[in-house]
Amino acid sequence: MDARAKTNPIKTTPSLTMKRRLNASPAEVYRAWTDPKLLTRWFGPENVETLEAELDVRVGGVYRIVMLENTGERHQVSGAYHEVVENERLVFSWSWVTTPERVSRVTVTLKPDGAITILTLLHEQLFDEQAVKGHTHGWTGSMAKLEALFA
Repeated sequence: MDARAKTNPIKTTPSLTMKRRLNASPAEVYRAWTDPKLLTRWFGPENVETLEAELDVRVGGVYRIVMLENTGERHQVSGAYHEVVENERLVFSWSWVTTPERVSRVTVTLKPDGAITILTLLHEQLFDEQAVKGHTHGWTGSMAKLEALFA
């Protein structure tokens, strides 16, 4: 083993992965991620309303999403699209307005399986385990709403 490997281990950053089986085609699920009117219907956990969604879905395009908790607290997330493959894959950066230095990455993959779509969400390069916990809560709620959209 290289001596440097012992003193400089490869650092991994926390991440989370979720899979969902949705009663919709990949095109329908893709549209739910890329149409602002649809995205505001499901995005965000329970007790959170998505007020605004500006989505310029193209490589290099940017997005901004504003959410409101039932407590009155506002949250805004934004980023840029790094990969866009219609009906198959979206890769985008993710940064909260309150912590712009903490940029993470989200990859959404859509695979057809008969009449359903298997959605895999990978949120990586998260800041710490607390960020994993918070984002797991957020994405779990969002995925439940997305499933309900196609129920």
